[in-house]
Amino acid sequence: MFVLGLQGSPRKKGNTNFLLSAFMEEVKSRGAETQIINVPDKNIKPCIGCGNCEKKGFCSIKDDDMTNEIFALLRRADVVVIATPIYFYNATAQMKLLIDRTQTLWARKYKLGLTDPGRPDRKGFLLSVGATKGKNLFEGMILTAKYFFDAIGSDFHGKLLYWRIENFGDMKNNETVLDDIKKEADRLEPMLKRKKILFACRENAGRSQMAKAFARYHAGGEIDALCAGSTPAENINPVMVEAMQESGIDIAFRKPKSIDEVVALTKPDMIITMGCGEECPLIPGVEYIDWNLPDPSGQPIEFFRSVRDEIEEKVKQLIATL
Repeated sequence: MFVLGLQGSPRKKGNTNFLLSAFMEEVKSRGAETQIINVPDKNIKPCIGCGNCEKKGFCSIKDDDMTNEIFALLRRADVVVIATPIYFYNATAQMKLLIDRTQTLWARKYKLGLTDPGRPDRKGFLLSVGATKGKNLFEGMILTAKYFFDAIGSDFHGKLLYWRIENFGDMKNNETVLDDIKKEADRLEPMLKRKKILFACRENAGRSQMAKAFARYHAGGEIDALCAGSTPAENINPVMVEAMQESGIDIAFRKPKSIDEVVALTKPDMIITMGCGEECPLIPGVEYIDWNLPDPSGQPIEFFRSVRDEIEEKVKQLIATL
């Protein structure tokens, strides 16, 4: 399980950072892979309202961290945690830049009709602190979080909100926060106990990406689907993306990874290779299966369609045996 934390406070050692770090340490101690993005440190340009995402499915801004890094992380995450102090009843300006730019992901679903394979099971979580004691302090942030999580393809799974947190150390001195975090981490335990299956091919640009997407889409609640390559390509195959879009599955923004990189972070229960002789590390206790699939690299889209359909059928057969 990959948990992505978005830290929105400009105070790097403040209460919001303490709260998010404590949450991430708890889920990491239970076996999750975690990564925190300190949003104020990132180069995120504001949405310019050009409408390009609603027409073409991609943001017209190409030269910032949102396009080059964060879209891919949002798509890969099983759990997205947004952490922010309250500024004028909402998120910080830095966090709001990130939120506004996820219009691209919203448009791919609601304008272009594409479904991210992680959408059925991805969880969203809100952590927030505010200085006052007003009853309505978090209402604006909750509404914003609700629509943000929908835009990125996530269920609004839970929230931890803390009033009268203003001075350095207030969150650390809170008497209930660590118990609160443990209770919420308990609710994520079913995701941590899913069967980890690594789909591996040569470049991690086609077959293994499709297999992961179908496994995540059809059985994300039971399978923690991973993918990697023995010699990963720089980018995923655009013809593969087009073939998957024809079946309604949105596989854009994915990044190829090496097998060594993936197994260094997570020990899979099963490794499924794609029939191309990729070199996989021998891991004690791991089941190995080979799917004898033709390599579609360099082939026309008709060939990709055939391989895509064969992979989906194999994934469905695999799910039936688990």
